[in-house]
Amino acid sequence: MPLWLQGALESAQAAIISALVVAAPILAVWATAGFLNGAPDALARLAGQAWLLIHGVPLLLDTAGAAAAQPQSGVLSLTPLGLTLIPFLLAWRAGRRLARASYTDQLWQALLGSWLMYAGFGLATGFICRTGDVGVGLWSAALIPLVPFGLGMVIGARREAGSWSRLIGVDAVDWLSRTSQHSRWAGSYLGSAIKAGFVALMAGLAMSCVLLAATLFIHWNLVIAVYEALDAGALGGAVLTIAQLGFLPNLAVFALSWTSGAGFALGIGSQAGALGTAVGPLPSIPVFAALPAGSLDYGVAALVVPVLAGTLAGWWFLREGENHFDEWFSIKIHARWLTATVSTLALGVIIGSVAGLLAAALAWMAGGSAGIGRLTEIGPDPLRTALFVAAEAGIGVVIGYTAGPWLERQQKLREADLEPASL
Repeated sequence: MPLWLQGALESAQAAIISALVVAAPILAVWATAGFLNGAPDALARLAGQAWLLIHGVPLLLDTAGAAAAQPQSGVLSLTPLGLTLIPFLLAWRAGRRLARASYTDQLWQALLGSWLMYAGFGLATGFICRTGDVGVGLWSAALIPLVPFGLGMVIGARREAGSWSRLIGVDAVDWLSRTSQHSRWAGSYLGSAIKAGFVALMAGLAMSCVLLAATLFIHWNLVIAVYEALDAGALGGAVLTIAQLGFLPNLAVFALSWTSGAGFALGIGSQAGALGTAVGPLPSIPVFAALPAGSLDYGVAALVVPVLAGTLAGWWFLREGENHFDEWFSIKIHARWLTATVSTLALGVIIGSVAGLLAAALAWMAGGSAGIGRLTEIGPDPLRTALFVAAEAGIGVVIGYTAGPWLERQQKLREADLEPASL
């Protein structure tokens, strides 16, 4: 089979499977007479619109043609990132299969065929599923789904190939050997700093998820009360739970912004954060009942989360042993107190900036508009989140890198104490 055709078949398979997964809960709601319009064509369009939404395609809402007292228009752009993992994982599997079937200089044929097919599927879905109430930009429907799908395919192909050189045919080691020693040192320093920024972000995100789980546990009675008030039945409650699980990664990013103090919006003019919460009326969604409200006396303690994440990143960078800027600076200036201070502060700025930029990217992906009304602003502000996370993580990096030698010494002492016992 030609590689371009195999890539097209892999992407068609992924598109159909993801569409069926999205259509399953819609059919379940239809089976319980949960829709006013249960016509097959209306259900198919709704499933197609949901498929586009989980890929990040914004939907243009307009209630002028509906029986609405006050016609409104808006954009539905709040993407359930948990459901976006479905096409991402299917693309990851397809990328691995195509990498096994391709030589190094032929993989582009499979990827090109795959992406053209997926773009065509998105274009056709957007064209067919447009209605008077829900509009879809055809260019958006064709190109935006390629972002999660293409990313998953490239990562899967890289995982199967084992290295970028085997994947794209470029020997990075040979290219680096032709550069100067100073360039290699600078590259190692910046590369390790970027990795440390990623460590800071992931550590902060993990600790924020722990706090999110804790607040869900503490306010579990309020969450159950909202479920009981909705009285959606067993199947309706299951579909509602699946929808909330689809937004769980979004909530994790909201929690990261909450702990940083930047906060997030749940509607126009609202703000929820560790320094205080002030929101207006919210829809009856169970997970909203777990939101800490009012003046939080100990909310400022949550600001330690990004600082602690930065501390772990600073310690990690010390263990990496790639602080070539400090080495170069200490050779130029022989005042160690000055060179150590300046290099550590510079390290905090660089790693903190990387963590802030990554947090801003997550905030941009997790937020959006829920359509019309007050909820056209949901999620953290990317710029505000970047500034708060960068500043707090940078402070933590300075602490972690400074305390790193002492932590390493303590670890070696513990290992030395355990050796006689093991013998």
